[in-house]
Amino acid sequence: MHILEFEKPVAELEGKIEELRHLSDSGEVNIAEEVSKLQAKVDKLLRTTYAKLTPWQKTQVARHPQRPHALAYIQALIEDFTPLAGDRLFAEDQAIVGGLGRFRGRSVVVIGHEKGHDTDGRIRHNFGMAKPEGYRKARRLMELADHFQIPVVTLVDTAGAYPGVDAEARGQAEAIARSIDAGLNLRVPFVSTIIGEGGSGGAIALATANTVLMLEHSVYSVISPEGCASILWRSGENAKDAAEQLRLTAQDLLKLGVIDAEVPEPLGGAHRDVPMIVQTLGNALEKALGDLSGIEGGVLRARRREKFLEMGKVGLS
Repeated sequence: MHILEFEKPVAELEGKIEELRHLSDSGEVNIAEEVSKLQAKVDKLLRTTYAKLTPWQKTQVARHPQRPHALAYIQALIEDFTPLAGDRLFAEDQAIVGGLGRFRGRSVVVIGHEKGHDTDGRIRHNFGMAKPEGYRKARRLMELADHFQIPVVTLVDTAGAYPGVDAEARGQAEAIARSIDAGLNLRVPFVSTIIGEGGSGGAIALATANTVLMLEHSVYSVISPEGCASILWRSGENAKDAAEQLRLTAQDLLKLGVIDAEVPEPLGGAHRDVPMIVQTLGNALEKALGDLSGIEGGVLRARRREKFLEMGKVGLS
């Protein structure tokens, strides 16, 4: 497992546990009691470490290479998933995946950023950074859901929209704006979850939802800490300082009213127990969709639009 800098004391203890288990497997010694004691120390150290993570450390957890991405949740939670490709204008963008399926007996349209796990996957999905055709595909799927009165679920995990020259030439800003507009105008229940990084317009394009959930160790901000540092301090070395100022953690954003609920992660982060976080998120999504079901479409749209308009009034008198 990839070890983050602040996790090294935990990794040392886990290494000792593995050594003892190897000895036990070879029949040389019975070390069950010693392993149990060390495991208790690991759990305690993880609990104390993760209880006081700084915003920069949470950013590192949100970017953990083994953290589950959109396709992991889709494969585990969505039955009969049928992927839909292309924006019907230019091309298929694999940084955004989406399609139709059934979530615990309920038909849904699912859309998410996919970063990929290995080198080939990351290149194929462009590290979760979508081009205009990705956001136009997302808009197409939202409009499809609206037409057939199917709830929308989105899984947000991107450092930001792809900033390349080709993307800008094809109307990146316009594509993001139209995706945001499509989300705000839906007349069906819309639930979004920040499962890793929620970066800038690339994230909000899929997150103008009635209910916005956020995993405990995810981050969500108008710009990445590195990008913010390069603007304010002219150096990426101040990324830690920028993370502190951006108020990008789930805990800060819940207080500010930017998100609606924080979804707890397994001890040590989502990557340490994928089945548990899948079950926990599934329960949170089920509750959120249940709370929105039965509400008339016009009311859903009006509440969603008012919710985001209210955010702009913070601090104004």
